[in-house]
Amino acid sequence: MHLAILGATGAVGRTMMEVLAERAIPVERLTLLASERSAGTTLPWQGREITLGVPSDEAFRGVDIALFSAGASRSTEWGPRAAARGTVVVDNSSAWRTDPEVPLVVPEVNAPSMAARPRGIIANPNCSTIQLVVALKAIHDAAGLGRVVVTTLQSVSGAGETGREAWRLEARGERAPGSPFARTIVGNVIPQIGDFDAEGWTGEERKMIGETRKILSLPDLPVTATCVRVPVDIGHCVQVMVETERELSGTDARHALASFPGIRLAESARAFPTPLEIAGRDEVFVGRVRTDPFLPRVLHLWVVADNLRKGAATNAVQIVEQLLRG
Repeated sequence: MHLAILGATGAVGRTMMEVLAERAIPVERLTLLASERSAGTTLPWQGREITLGVPSDEAFRGVDIALFSAGASRSTEWGPRAAARGTVVVDNSSAWRTDPEVPLVVPEVNAPSMAARPRGIIANPNCSTIQLVVALKAIHDAAGLGRVVVTTLQSVSGAGETGREAWRLEARGERAPGSPFARTIVGNVIPQIGDFDAEGWTGEERKMIGETRKILSLPDLPVTATCVRVPVDIGHCVQVMVETERELSGTDARHALASFPGIRLAESARAFPTPLEIAGRDEVFVGRVRTDPFLPRVLHLWVVADNLRKGAATNAVQIVEQLLRG
């Protein structure tokens, strides 16, 4: 298989390379593409150095699958052009997630949806949405979903290398010019990820609402989100309140979660997952599963995942694995 990565020098692009190697994806030829300033430099891949190029129509000639992680504008420009050459594009940006002709895929949740891809593009969801829907799907299969309310605590790496560098500079007491954060991030939490709309919702919150509905094929599901940036390097946390359609005991909820593919359930309340402990892992970790003492059919969950891996690179590589299975 000839595979390409657009955005190979970024945090997610490099992680894609790691995950491809770890999962022994049968890549016979790897093409690495990045910005013009990186062209001609090299990155190591399985004992050899691969020279980086820039995206062009010729660069996608003969490429079977391309993983894109270079931002929405690059994906909008190059996704259709790569697909026109017969390449299946797996895009990590927000460019195609709401397009009705582009499947939005988390393999554990809705792998069959990728079979119909008239544009030749498959979208990788937002990082915090991925871990959320894995947990929600387990509950949905057991008792249906009536309403979902989430609060996310999202690490600085969710803003890319720019976010990580801003955090490092601030931690050293230096200014962070070009910081992607609305306020100082060190020693702080910021309840804004993305721009506010006229109703006071941020772009990240709107993404979670729309993407959750699309992935679960529940277009009318009431979903609300508050998305918060926290001074953590890697790992997103989501506190979930979910109201089920049918009664579900805490014991049955834990069984549904523990038996669902890709979930690692904490063995006890005190064994809750945290970002520091799960960094570098590919599972979605769930803990603190509780039934609400006042509201019927309401559960509370704590969901944690590595946003660079399951929240981005690993999910994309799992999509590749599904494509190879046919």
